[in-house]
Amino acid sequence: MAGRWRLWLPVLILAAGVYAFLAVGRFLAREDPLEPADAIVVLAGTRVERPLEAADLYLAHYAPRIVLSYGNLEDRAIRAVEQRGAHVLSDIDLLKAMMIDLGVPAEALITPSRGHDNTVEEARTMREIALAHGWRRIIVVSSTYHLRRVSMAFARTFRGSDVQILVHGSRYDPSTPDRWWRRRGDVRWLVSELPKVVAYAVGWGD
Repeated sequence: MAGRWRLWLPVLILAAGVYAFLAVGRFLAREDPLEPADAIVVLAGTRVERPLEAADLYLAHYAPRIVLSYGNLEDRAIRAVEQRGAHVLSDIDLLKAMMIDLGVPAEALITPSRGHDNTVEEARTMREIALAHGWRRIIVVSSTYHLRRVSMAFARTFRGSDVQILVHGSRYDPSTPDRWWRRRGDVRWLVSELPKVVAYAVGWGD
């Protein structure tokens, strides 16, 4: 009996390794079933894919408002440009204009008072906004391979609150989690995301 196990153990280990290799894309791309919510949150990181998905969800009546997250601006460089008499149109201004053109009314858009450098900062800001408005459920829109880390960051940040978090990937993201090894873009995403997910899992991630 022990001899059989020694014979089959390498095969089982190899099979488990192959399965993990093939399934890692689906693991990172895990999303929640959609339900009506109080707000849709668009995480910063793409100019069109995430905002367009949020606009579609709004127009499908999944939530009555959209929160537009954005990255920290280059304040010093912007001041230098403005001192020369030029105007810099910020990413958030462009984003709001695009959302309005897509059919989202301006009064449905909420802009945080500060920008963010990472997903944890975004989660902290969204917790403040959600609690201030008394929201019970929010849909967080991001890119496909970012969803696992988003879920971890928001679950940790919203711990102790009554706010339910639903993470949702943009259908305009070209990623293919079931066949991630076939596209260079997918491979780059996985190489970038996996170490961050591990860091989040042990409590080191930002």
